[in-house]
Amino acid sequence: MSDIRKLEPKQLWNHFYEITQIPRPSKHEQKMIEYMKEFGKKHNLETIVDTVGNVIIRKPATKGMENRKGVIFQTHLDMVPQKNSDKKHDFEKDPIETVIDGEWVKANGTTLGSDNGIGVAATMAVLASNDLVHGPVEALFTIDEETGMTGVFGLKKGLLKGDILMNLDSEDEGELYVGCAGGIDVAAVKLYKEEASPKGMVAYKIVAKGLKGGHSGVDIALGRANSNKLMFRFLMQAESDFGIRLAEAAGGDLRNAIPRESYAVILVPDKKEKEFEAFVSGYQIIYKAEFAETEPDVLFTSEKIKIPEKVMNQDDQYKIIRAVFICPNGVIRMSQAMKGLVETSNNLAIVSCKKGKFEAYCLCRSSVDSAKEAAAWKIAAAFHLINAEVKLEGGYPGWKPDMKSPILKTMSTVYKELFGKVPEIKAIHAGLECGLIGGVYPHLDMISFGPTIRYPHSPDEKVNIASVGKFWNFLVGALKNIPVKS
Repeated sequence: MSDIRKLEPKQLWNHFYEITQIPRPSKHEQKMIEYMKEFGKKHNLETIVDTVGNVIIRKPATKGMENRKGVIFQTHLDMVPQKNSDKKHDFEKDPIETVIDGEWVKANGTTLGSDNGIGVAATMAVLASNDLVHGPVEALFTIDEETGMTGVFGLKKGLLKGDILMNLDSEDEGELYVGCAGGIDVAAVKLYKEEASPKGMVAYKIVAKGLKGGHSGVDIALGRANSNKLMFRFLMQAESDFGIRLAEAAGGDLRNAIPRESYAVILVPDKKEKEFEAFVSGYQIIYKAEFAETEPDVLFTSEKIKIPEKVMNQDDQYKIIRAVFICPNGVIRMSQAMKGLVETSNNLAIVSCKKGKFEAYCLCRSSVDSAKEAAAWKIAAAFHLINAEVKLEGGYPGWKPDMKSPILKTMSTVYKELFGKVPEIKAIHAGLECGLIGGVYPHLDMISFGPTIRYPHSPDEKVNIASVGKFWNFLVGALKNIPVKS
């Protein structure tokens, strides 16, 4: 079977299939917004599009459930647009090609969009149903969650009417999330002088690829390699040993995805050509050994190319290479409050040196706001030392766990009754929108859950089929047991 519309529960998978046919990369969700507006009208439901593009759809309670607390299902319409380098795909025009691979659904060479498409599809299935039992239901579909949380930042007071918020954007079935990390973007920009390429040199394009990448929050503790760090570690040693000259370099394209590929164009003295090629091969061996468990497919290669006209001046080259090399990346500190949870981390997401302009972009996360600020300023300090212009922007708060939450108690009980075991209670090192929503609507009792999704934000993204069924049954069971209004 290759058609996901035949999977169970059909109502959810059918909606997910429809979503995969609508291009919806972050900041390009207009087609999806129009689709949701038509969906609401089709089912005769109150439908609102707010000033930033969030869609709100309301459905009345079923008979006999009018006295229950109102539930807000919160999901986001956008998806991360990542593809393999050999895949031809335009995320603004082309549908996602879904593939059933054993127990999983994935995409053909691109991100799948199960983050957060499965949550969106589940919400649509509730809104379209004629046989589910539920109290008042409200659906909040936000925009641009993945690259700035623009939608939830623009959410106004007074729009939402519910009492309980269920965020359907978690990625491990059987776990209930009651807290998340906040985040802040760090951007460093520096103009540098270029000069004519010196004589007596040969040019190479150096490429780091074959890495897994992944979600810069959820996957940051897995020990995966960051292609930018691999590249600039190499460049620093190559500069010292061979006197290379840097013409250009680039790696990564999304703040919230661990970079999988980077390249650099460099010049090497022609008398050291063979020695340099052996040096590159040595780094391939080093990286293969260091990341044998987490990055078995890592490739670090060199290709001789035509000499470029210009290179970066030596003084800026020296400073920029070292600034990127020392920039913190990965786990900075583990949580003292919750075992196994990353407290603070940074993703050196994007680096670019082209045509006289150096740029570096990081996403720093922490469940402790003061630690987040400290980490961001530490990153900024590395780039201040090379006189780069540094901006800290797009900060958003975390979501502090409430272990006495009434909806947590209700859903823990429902899960045990359905599946015979108590769900795990966790916080996540990622930027769920709950923190921002809770700031605008502090009365909300919030919880987050979802099916099992692996490798989000990468072309390896996949969602477990069986877990989607359990997620749906759990959601339906929870709706039946929502507490009565006090």
